[in-house]
Amino acid sequence: MAFLINIATTVAQTAFDVLPIVAILFVFQVFVIRKRPPHLKRVIIGFVYVLIGLSLFLVGLEQALFPVGKTMAQQLTDPGFLGIGADSNVHWQDYLWVYAFAGAIGFSTTIAEPSLIAVALKAQEVSGGAMRAFELRIAVAIGVAIGVAIGTFRIVTGTPLPVYIMVGYAVVILQTFLASKTIVPLAYDSGGVTTSTVTVPVVAALGLGLASTIPGRSALIDGFGLIAFASVFPIISVLGYDMAATWLRRLNKHGTKEDAQ
Repeated sequence: MAFLINIATTVAQTAFDVLPIVAILFVFQVFVIRKRPPHLKRVIIGFVYVLIGLSLFLVGLEQALFPVGKTMAQQLTDPGFLGIGADSNVHWQDYLWVYAFAGAIGFSTTIAEPSLIAVALKAQEVSGGAMRAFELRIAVAIGVAIGVAIGTFRIVTGTPLPVYIMVGYAVVILQTFLASKTIVPLAYDSGGVTTSTVTVPVVAALGLGLASTIPGRSALIDGFGLIAFASVFPIISVLGYDMAATWLRRLNKHGTKEDAQ
């Protein structure tokens, strides 16, 4: 019974959150465009699907993903698992499995990210196949994996978040001047779309769970910030992928010319 009440409450709250979007679309369609929306019945059914889907997704996060993330963090940071004493000082090298798990979960959730899949397919379509969708997804996923792993390292060590972010964006700025101009906007967008439906809940749950289980860390201060890493490092990886691909093409072209001579 409590579960059904929770679902009903979530549906009502989601409907309240979606209402401004519906209102804006309605106002512009009726008073600005002044035309009846095409396929109105299909649109209404679609909004109902969105409402139900978002509600079930939010309930799933609360019931499954967040508890699982916290449980995994507790297990990976358990002194018995790490082979250290409960009162021992925190050493970053004791948490290598945490970094590995963080990188793996960052990579896998990014590959499954619907927003990234949609953008990658559009990029492939617009570029005429020059930018392959799967290669872009892999490049972004590698960036997220590295970013989340470094983010967990920051939580373990308790080092300041701004230092990492400033260095990350300094690298992005440098790469922006060196990478192909056609890839820069796509790289920046990739950092945004990857922190969406699938990635954000899992990464947030991992960060909060990790910060709440490591001695001397605060869930409020140290638990948040992983998503920032998951946004910055995909930009670096996509720009780096383009720079490496450009360098290899030039190298192959130079080698072909030497063979011809």
